[in-house]
Amino acid sequence: MDYPEYDPSLQTTPLADDELDELDALLQELPADEAMNVEALDGYLTALAVGPGSLVRLHTRQWMPVIWGGDGDGPAPFASGKRRKRVVFLVLRHLHAIESVLKTRPDEWQPVFSVAETEDGEIIDAEDWCIGFLAAVGLDAAAWEPLFDDAAYGPALQPLALLGGDDEALAPADRERLADPLERDELSRAVAEVVPRIREFAAAL
Repeated sequence: MDYPEYDPSLQTTPLADDELDELDALLQELPADEAMNVEALDGYLTALAVGPGSLVRLHTRQWMPVIWGGDGDGPAPFASGKRRKRVVFLVLRHLHAIESVLKTRPDEWQPVFSVAETEDGEIIDAEDWCIGFLAAVGLDAAAWEPLFDDAAYGPALQPLALLGGDDEALAPADRERLADPLERDELSRAVAEVVPRIREFAAAL
């Protein structure tokens, strides 16, 4: 399957709310268990956008099929070629918008996190978003490893690893922490704070 290469120089408009809803609905129709929801997709594309050279090294054919669980021998991910093209088009536009805002107006960047309304206010949960982010990190692990291992910057990235990592690999104290919605909210807000600084971290290494 051929996919158009990502071109950051193209002038495209960010997805409107109804287009993001359309993309979410299209993703929910995908048959593979590994298919991403819109929160995981947003995290995945954000990692590609801020990763240390990921979009330069990785071809679209390497990262795009991961979104719907791959182009393997299982059930066809899309009911038609038209649906596939629509998803690819919306994904590339969303990626362009994420990269553009993080590069030029990082203070305006807004991740797509899960938000629950409570009597005391909003509770944010970025688990799916972080799972998507780490999926993209895994595609270019050698480039990301120095950031996660760095004594100065690595600790700032730990909320990402806690929320999106393998539960079985967590220490009991971390599992207990993640069981508390308020702790998850705190970690999620920390993720939102650190992601716009990843370009700065990478440049400093």
